[in-house]
Amino acid sequence: MKVILLKDVKGTGKQGELIEVNDGYARNFLIKKGLAQEGTPQNINTFEQRKRAQAAKIAQERAAAQALAAELKGKVITVAAKGGDNGGKMFGSVTAEMISNALAAEGYQVDKRKIDIKESIREFGPATVTLKLYAEVSTTLEINVVRA
Repeated sequence: MKVILLKDVKGTGKQGELIEVNDGYARNFLIKKGLAQEGTPQNINTFEQRKRAQAAKIAQERAAAQALAAELKGKVITVAAKGGDNGGKMFGSVTAEMISNALAAEGYQVDKRKIDIKESIREFGPATVTLKLYAEVSTTLEINVVRA
């Protein structure tokens, strides 16, 4: 019997796979526990449509991330941080949220969780951070830290 797995089943397959299993195993275990649905032509067609829609969505998100990465390549973003007067030290350090807010002010929406700061930025001046925009899509961003 053909079934479409709705969840990962150890030793059988991963979610979203169309597999052939014994009738008893399918009816008495997989379908009964909600781990799979019967592989009727209608269910298979619906499954294939969902799969294509998901692939198209992923491709669209990846293209948007690549376009944003290309747009941010070579840009210098100014981040304002509080510090002491007359060459004093910075209070704290520059955070991913501060960089995200500076990008938003420039018109770019980048989530703070996608900003990777290798070493904490504790001095005024230029610095480099990495933006991981999507799986296998990342870029470096130059920031200039100035006194607020």
